Amino acid sequence: MAVKRMDNMGIVVEDFDATVDFFVELGLELEGRATIEGEWAGRVTGLGDQHVEVAMMRTPDGNSRLELSRFVRPPVVADHRNAPVNALGYLRAMFAVDDIDGTLERLRAHGAELVGEVVDYQDVYRLCYIRGPEGLLIGLAQELG
Repeated sequence: MAVKRMDNMGIVVEDFDATVDFFVELGLELEGRATIEGEWAGRVTGLGDQHVEVAMMRTPDGNSRLELSRFVRPPVVADHRNAPVNALGYLRAMFAVDDIDGTLERLRAHGAELVGEVVDYQDVYRLCYIRGPEGLLIGLAQELG
């Protein structure tokens, strides 16, 4: 049996509302917010008694989702947000945009900072990395032509 699809990618954050607002400004749609707690949830994650706020964000084409989570309990145990692009583990999420300059301008109002510079890749893409809320590493790609 083969994988049918990737349902979502999860990112744990502290400033839940600011992160949701950032991804809405990027162009994702808030599909819904919920609080997850109870014995069943702790059995799935192996964390025992947990209380988590989640927001499911959907790309405009409806094919991809990002699950943002804020743990009320248990507390977070590690922080990888400021790892460089060559760190092991979670690296970044990349989003295709129609106007990289306009997107950067809008996201800067939500605290985004350019990591390096915007570059052209073989006249096919304009690419950049930004740090979003809480230092999350986000890639932006604009297809050229």
